Amino acid sequence: MDQLALLFALLLGAVLSVPLGDRLGLPAPVLMTLLGIVLAVLDFVPNVDIPPDLILPALLPPLLYAAVRRTSWRQFAANKRPIFLLAVALVFVTTVAVAMVASAIVPGLPIAAAVALGALVAPPDPVAATAVAGQLGLPRRLVSTLEGEGLFNDVTAIVLYHVAIAAVVSGSFSPWQAGLDFVLSAVIALAVGLVLGWGTNKLMGLLDDATLHIGLTLLVPFAAYVLAEELHGSGVLAVLTTALFLAEYATDADDVLIRLAGQSFWDVVDTLVTGVAFGLIGLELHNAIRTASGRWGEMLGWAGAIVAVVVLVRLAWLLPATWLTKRLHAKRDYDEDIPLSWRETVVMWWAGMRGVASVALALAIPLKTDDGSAFPDRDEIVFIAFGVIMATLVLQGLTLPWIVKRLGVQADTKAEKAFERELAVRAAKAARGRLKEIEAVEELPDEVSEQLRRRALDIGLRISPDAGEGERREGHEHRVRRIKRLRRIQGEMMSAARHEVLSARSEPGADPEIVDRVLRHLDVRSLR
Repeated sequence: MDQLALLFALLLGAVLSVPLGDRLGLPAPVLMTLLGIVLAVLDFVPNVDIPPDLILPALLPPLLYAAVRRTSWRQFAANKRPIFLLAVALVFVTTVAVAMVASAIVPGLPIAAAVALGALVAPPDPVAATAVAGQLGLPRRLVSTLEGEGLFNDVTAIVLYHVAIAAVVSGSFSPWQAGLDFVLSAVIALAVGLVLGWGTNKLMGLLDDATLHIGLTLLVPFAAYVLAEELHGSGVLAVLTTALFLAEYATDADDVLIRLAGQSFWDVVDTLVTGVAFGLIGLELHNAIRTASGRWGEMLGWAGAIVAVVVLVRLAWLLPATWLTKRLHAKRDYDEDIPLSWRETVVMWWAGMRGVASVALALAIPLKTDDGSAFPDRDEIVFIAFGVIMATLVLQGLTLPWIVKRLGVQADTKAEKAFERELAVRAAKAARGRLKEIEAVEELPDEVSEQLRRRALDIGLRISPDAGEGERREGHEHRVRRIKRLRRIQGEMMSAARHEVLSARSEPGADPEIVDRVLRHLDVRSLR
């Protein structure tokens, strides 16, 4: 098996892990990690030949961009306090705790190298958290907090990691310089993200073709990451800023085809890249095995101690942080997504799985320092890092569904339905309001006006049957039965039309482009 065949195996596994995970009730990223572990121990499977410094730029930008598409800037702004406590403060606390324990138990480990270890194992993975939370049907407030933490904690961790690595390689460290680097990295990333987001939004306005529009969105996250890193800024923060800007300002309600095609495209990208990323985590197991050769007992003990620190520090931080946030939340007059019970806090604690960023940072540790000597205890750091990743991702990932079910933590479906009903009512009112504006300037026959008013009501009722009241709802149910019958018949008619047009593709002299154009028209018509 060569590298290309290995990549194909991971891509195929990414596709199959989704339905398999649904059937088994397990997160797809965890299944892909297990697949990677199995492949790693097979003799005929080659070692992964990817430069470590390319892992983050190749995998993180599309994953971050796809995750941000599911949220909004206002949601982050409303939850800035819990996100700060988890994505910034907790990363610092975890880094310090891990550094203290690692420097105490690993003989001769310099404090700067211990800080680098702490920084690379501190951030929970945004992709794993989002995939697991979405699949388990957790409350929206919990999902929002996990998404916010996962998306922003890499920013803090990567900056701390680079500062610590620079201190080890150069042999010198300045707290003031480190603080300045942290601030400058954030400022540069924000500037790059805003400028690139603004420019992309303007360019999108010039592209009417859905293919070009979606192709541009694929390039943008990579451009934001690379440009920010070249300017010594945070590539992760630049991607997040660009994606949030575009999600807020580059959305046209009438771009139906672009929106539907874009959603499908990014769902495919998210599924495939996520599968490859977590498959690579399992495949990198051979590095850890080679490193621990002859020292299994000692190094497993170190890894176990750091796993305990990472897990316990998260719990010890979440309990008071959740209490404090709830106290401050009670004094506010706006909604903030925070865990409301000890059960939700436990789920949030156990969902802190490490992943792609931790692997990439561990593999990217330099081999030598500036004076030509070997990077101190590099093998030990890499092994401990992989121990933390495997323990949190596999152990916590496999047991999290059981914990969620055992604790009875579920989404508030009543609240979700109420919000859906509210949106349905607003949509129907907007449609009726626009109809009244049209009637004021155009003369419409009475029967046409009445039919359009019924359709305006149906807009809301089709979204949420509870959007109507009394007789309207009963009338709607009668219309729904009639409409379903008509749609079934129309669907069979459109199917016959599509089959006839598609059969023309194989006829002599038929132009495939014209056939595809007509078929596309029928497909769009079928979606209405």
